[in-house]
Amino acid sequence: MADFKRAVAIGFFDGVHIGHAALLEKTKQRAAGSGAVPSVVSFDVHPDNLVFGGEVKLINSAVGREDLIRRLFGIDDVVFLHFNRYLMRMPWREFIDSLTAELNISHIVVGHDFCFGYKGEGTAEKLRGYCGDKGIGCDVIPAVRLDGRVVSSTYIRSLLENGEMEEARRYLGHPHVLTDTVRSGCHLGSTLGAPTINMVFPEGVLIPRHGVYATRVCLEDGESYPAVTNVGVRPTVSGDARVSVESHLLDFSGNLYGHRARVEFYSFLRDEVKFADYEELSAQISRDMEAAREYFEKNKNRLA
Repeated sequence: MADFKRAVAIGFFDGVHIGHAALLEKTKQRAAGSGAVPSVVSFDVHPDNLVFGGEVKLINSAVGREDLIRRLFGIDDVVFLHFNRYLMRMPWREFIDSLTAELNISHIVVGHDFCFGYKGEGTAEKLRGYCGDKGIGCDVIPAVRLDGRVVSSTYIRSLLENGEMEEARRYLGHPHVLTDTVRSGCHLGSTLGAPTINMVFPEGVLIPRHGVYATRVCLEDGESYPAVTNVGVRPTVSGDARVSVESHLLDFSGNLYGHRARVEFYSFLRDEVKFADYEELSAQISRDMEAAREYFEKNKNRLA
């Protein structure tokens, strides 16, 4: 058992959207009021993958979720549980008893639709009653709505698949992000006068609509640069079906290989297309760069 009390938000938190933000802010408030440490308990893989035998394409990897929770909400204590068959079959009371004992939990915050334990028999309301019997604080956060729609990771996934980054940003409360270590590419961008940093989406993470985006790339030193990012298979230069993420940083020169970078997606500019030759591709890249500059200049006050 930990030697300090925790106030804990429990959930999967895919995307860390504005609905999740309500849970996280309440957790921080309860922690501050009781001298506890604000914490998050999540799962490494989506429970639905095992429960229903499918694969939920995620908005973020576990590392990505942890980064958002820490960076945007200042909650550093993030605990991931490995969701396996043992955990899936655990009765809900046993799950809560085990968790509260192991983490020394004094307060729990969950969403209105939270369910857990064997066959999902544990519900938010059952948890509230059980915590009351055990002398543990509990908040159940009602649904958060935007434009009359319940904010959900499922809806945000559909926005990302359609390239609707500006609408996704409203529901997320922040830009959609990809964080990765910069990899060595084929260096064609340098030949075309637009050197790029190359990244990939982690396995199991949703790949947005293929195309070109106005983005911002944030570096390890805290600096950030407007950029143009292509998500896709580079049909003009490659017959490879693997999806790559290539970003050209505007007004930047330097070598970023091996460094971590974060790409923030702001607006879809155009679909990925196959050009007749490199000259045509190069001309389009120049137009894309100008379109990205115009986007950030036009929206500089709104995005500040």
